[in-house]
Amino acid sequence: MEWELIEALLPPEACATVTGGHPEAWHRRDVVDAIRYVTDNGCKWRSLPADFPPWKTVYGFFARWRQAGVVASMHRVLRERVRVAAGRRPDPTAAAIDSQSVKADATVGKASRGYDAGKRVNGRKRHIAVDTMGLLLLVMVLPADMQDRTAARDLLLRLRILFGHVAVVWADGGYAGKLTAWADTFLDLSIRIVRKIAGQTTFITLPRRWVVERTFAWTTNKRRNARDYERQPANSEAFIYWASIITLTRRLSKQA
Repeated sequence: MEWELIEALLPPEACATVTGGHPEAWHRRDVVDAIRYVTDNGCKWRSLPADFPPWKTVYGFFARWRQAGVVASMHRVLRERVRVAAGRRPDPTAAAIDSQSVKADATVGKASRGYDAGKRVNGRKRHIAVDTMGLLLLVMVLPADMQDRTAARDLLLRLRILFGHVAVVWADGGYAGKLTAWADTFLDLSIRIVRKIAGQTTFITLPRRWVVERTFAWTTNKRRNARDYERQPANSEAFIYWASIITLTRRLSKQA
């Protein structure tokens, strides 16, 4: 069932297009299974088990589909189906944003990494927006030393362009200040700050914010995302989308 959901959203083979091309040597289900395997288990591309297609073939599809926007498009369709199945409208009207700093492997170059002094993490930071169900809307991977309020301007701008019905965004205290006035003036977005409870010393689930924390848990549960191994930030974003695709297809297959 999960494969049928994904197969219908993949582009046609080159040999079936006007420009033409050689038939693909490997079935796409094997390729998708291999990408999901790397995402879920966190192995190196070169360490793919022998019963999958050659790693260069799998990585080639991974990179081409990411560059062509196939992964983001597929993710959006699946997310809309999950929302509709839950009795929601396809596009959200509210969102929540947050960031997560993760350690970067030695393969991550100096130009795309930084040191988050607050979290004591040398690596990258994932800035995400989710709907009220915790389903991923957007992700941006940037150096960990970039302030949340600085990155949020680009994140909110993309959110406004891609999800025009969103009117309210919940965020934590790190986004308070001039950002709220800027978003209201230039993007017509109302940012509502959910602050920690007075005297809070341990983790407590906060209204509206807990869904984005759960999304981070879903993401890092896929071992490829427990640390950032990617030379290109765009590949890091693609793996986060693939992790979400795995979650979405499993939810839809259970509902079928």
